[in-house]
Amino acid sequence: MDDTGRGVTDLNPKREVLPAENDAVDAVLAAAGDSHAFERLYRRHLGRIHSLARRMINPEEADDATQAVFIRAWEKLGTFRGEAAFGTWLHRLAINVMLARRTTIGTERGRFSEAEGVVERMTGRPSQKDLSIDFEEAIERLPNGAREVFVLHDVEGYKHEEIAGMLGIVTGTSKAQLHRARMALRGYLER
Repeated sequence: MDDTGRGVTDLNPKREVLPAENDAVDAVLAAAGDSHAFERLYRRHLGRIHSLARRMINPEEADDATQAVFIRAWEKLGTFRGEAAFGTWLHRLAINVMLARRTTIGTERGRFSEAEGVVERMTGRPSQKDLSIDFEEAIERLPNGAREVFVLHDVEGYKHEEIAGMLGIVTGTSKAQLHRARMALRGYLER
């Protein structure tokens, strides 16, 4: 109410609330324990996180990895300070969860192959009459390290320096793995 006791009306009642504003409000409510607010965040970001999991890990483990990300988000919601968009915070948390998940399943040492001819030994999909190309399947066939670097660089847009920091490698290895991934994909998709 204003000073005269009359109700104050919104000067722009048709103003559309942006998803980022919804995220900020829902993040505060969820951090205070509002499970409905967290569910709204979950529904808004589920597709992007699941897609990231399918690409970074593999389709068979994507559901579990996505669930692990949202469990961690619920646990860590109190650390979200609103300095960045909630989606950005969640995306970074998701990458950290997936990298940790990879480590726990014992693939850290075998993630990069320095052997000659790795690309040439990759098998491609048998040729089909309809010539359809399944890019997601091609990404799945990449060796773990090459797949992770490819997804982080070419799909998610991280720089080699950032990828090196995330994966605990040097930038040269990141660049080499990206090159291997691109060559393998090219060979696979040209068949």
